[in-house]
Amino acid sequence: MRPFNRRDLLGHMSSGLGAMAMAELLNAEGLLKNDQIKIDPGAPHAARNPHFKPRARNVVVIFCSGALSHIDSFDYKPELIKRHDTPLPGSDGLLTFQGANGNLQQPLYPFRPRGECGKMTSELLPHIGELSDDLCYIHSLHTKTATHGPGENCMSTGYIRDGFPSMGAWATYALGSENSNLPAFVAIPDPRGVPQSSLNNWGSGFLPAAFQGTPFNAATPVRNLNRPSGISEKEDLATRAFLRTLNKEHLKRYAGDTEMAARISSYEMAARMQLSVPEVTDFSSEPLHIRKLYGTDDPNVLKAGFARNCLLARRLIERGVRFVQLFNGAYAMGEGKGNWDGHKQLKTDYDIHGPILDQPAAALIRDLKQRGLLEETLVVLCTEFGRMPTFQEGTKGRDHNPSGFTAILAGAGVKAPFTHGSTDEFGWKAARDPVSVHDFHATILHLLGLDHTRLTYYHNGLERRLTDVHGRIVDQILS
Repeated sequence: MRPFNRRDLLGHMSSGLGAMAMAELLNAEGLLKNDQIKIDPGAPHAARNPHFKPRARNVVVIFCSGALSHIDSFDYKPELIKRHDTPLPGSDGLLTFQGANGNLQQPLYPFRPRGECGKMTSELLPHIGELSDDLCYIHSLHTKTATHGPGENCMSTGYIRDGFPSMGAWATYALGSENSNLPAFVAIPDPRGVPQSSLNNWGSGFLPAAFQGTPFNAATPVRNLNRPSGISEKEDLATRAFLRTLNKEHLKRYAGDTEMAARISSYEMAARMQLSVPEVTDFSSEPLHIRKLYGTDDPNVLKAGFARNCLLARRLIERGVRFVQLFNGAYAMGEGKGNWDGHKQLKTDYDIHGPILDQPAAALIRDLKQRGLLEETLVVLCTEFGRMPTFQEGTKGRDHNPSGFTAILAGAGVKAPFTHGSTDEFGWKAARDPVSVHDFHATILHLLGLDHTRLTYYHNGLERRLTDVHGRIVDQILS
């Protein structure tokens, strides 16, 4: 290869400077593509127009933390049952996340047909299975990692590393909200605690901080929201009015101070939330039959707590909150104890976790449908990756499997009943119509009326996006 000399350097410099000048001229004439979203600092959550007509206005994500086993829930594999307790073909010397694997193991819960469509789902989650006529199953998801924290990051942000905006942050950055008294994006942690990757799942990354999710659930209120006990309501209101006057005068003197406008907007939202959050978390107005539908008074306190979180999700959606991320399972040392990470004794663990998720999550979908909200709300049930069709050597549990797993969609814009893609005959790897996490995200954004290639944010010299440089819309599932 010829060495790079001074003549080459000058030639490249001149062409580079010429290209920069041309770009500047084209930009001045408005001839360059410019999809940068214009945010009013004083009203960052004001509703904004999508790229095209949306099929969904709101999103609810039910995130099953710990990697829910598709083998034992939704992905029916007759050949796995037929070849139970025999070696997995092609797995000689296979080492997965925690080491060696034993023989194939049939589902630990029996499958049977559900709904008029006859979809085969297991007895682990019968209430969700009964909704199969309203569900779109994607059986061919695959992801980039077999580690929980990075896996949660990837499913929530598109990247395995920390520091990237979550799906909810991108959606609310693009679209804002239709409720000025509640956050545009709410994250609802499980009654047992937060997921392993914690706030990465609802963080704003390098997007403006206004677009991070606000975490609270039915049992734990928003922190630092209420006024101090020594200040009366009258004093509080008077103080707010005085501050509002000072802030307006400051903005008049320093027009264009976007940071001040953003701070004022944040404080005013917090003030409005002092009234709106207690109202939305007060279920006394909910009729008894709705509370029974969800199981909010179940003797299983964890199930009742998750049920109240599901009811809270519906109340947020009907009040115009754009994006709700609802977590089932929390980070817990001692595999499988507080989430779906069934390494050692999967059935014993899942006998606990299944009832907590099943009735409340199914009730949320039923309730949205009966109120007409499912027509404009996309419900997503997902997890960070799947589990192996084998047992780990010497255990009664399944190891991590990023090569093939299942997610479920319901509601606005998706076909139902419908099944897309498949894993191989044992449920190990995505085999037909594989769907990457980037494809999954591109499709969700499309349903919200957003072109994932145009939804970008300039950061550190790059136009970043939720789908990185990848992603395709899974057209086959669109109604």
